[in-house]
Amino acid sequence: MLPRFVGRLGIADAVTIANAGLGFVAVVIAFVDIGLAARLILLAAIADGLDGILARRYGGTDAGPYLDSLADVASFAVAPAVLAFVVVTDGLEIGFDAVTGELLLVTGVCALFVAMAVTRLGMYTAYDVSGDYTEGIQTTLAATILGAAILAGETQPWLVLAVTGAFCYLMVSRVQYPDLLARDAGIMGVVHALAILVPTFAGRTFPYALLTLGIAYMLLSPWFYWGERERRTEAELHGNA
Repeated sequence: MLPRFVGRLGIADAVTIANAGLGFVAVVIAFVDIGLAARLILLAAIADGLDGILARRYGGTDAGPYLDSLADVASFAVAPAVLAFVVVTDGLEIGFDAVTGELLLVTGVCALFVAMAVTRLGMYTAYDVSGDYTEGIQTTLAATILGAAILAGETQPWLVLAVTGAFCYLMVSRVQYPDLLARDAGIMGVVHALAILVPTFAGRTFPYALLTLGIAYMLLSPWFYWGERERRTEAELHGNA
């Protein structure tokens, strides 16, 4: 007897499900090789974009949006929280032989990150999935910024903890983030891939570039990208007319 998903799920769903597996592997690897774990999270972010492309090309399924959010919990909620936890506890040399104030603080911030990421994913699936913008920083973007920072060598423990804590609010804020245009998403994807493949090339150029692009979108797009997006869309429409 075949599993019940045979004939009901598509290729995009298969990529989504694989993305969830990447999240788990990143969690395990984080305690052994933090750089490799960061690269796996960035790879999961590419897979997250790829499943959307495949769904548009070959058609999605009714289960697709739910699978996507569930996979994102593993790859962009739990995995980056563990990444931050390992970086901060290692950097502050926090031991696990006793419960200390520092350990409780780090654990609490990382647990809150997971909770707010899950909240944001649920809100996105319910309210934002059909629009051209979303409210609050995307969990994928938060995970990408954390992963790129670690690959770039920006691992000061208090800074990582502060950024993780800031994302706890930013992911559930009401700030509207517009969807990237195809060209901009393509540029981001190329830099993303290079940061994974050659993270140490030329003084960690590509992780720094990815980190810069991610922070620029996070800080500037709610105020400046809307106008640029509208101008480019109008230009594309006139070009196709």
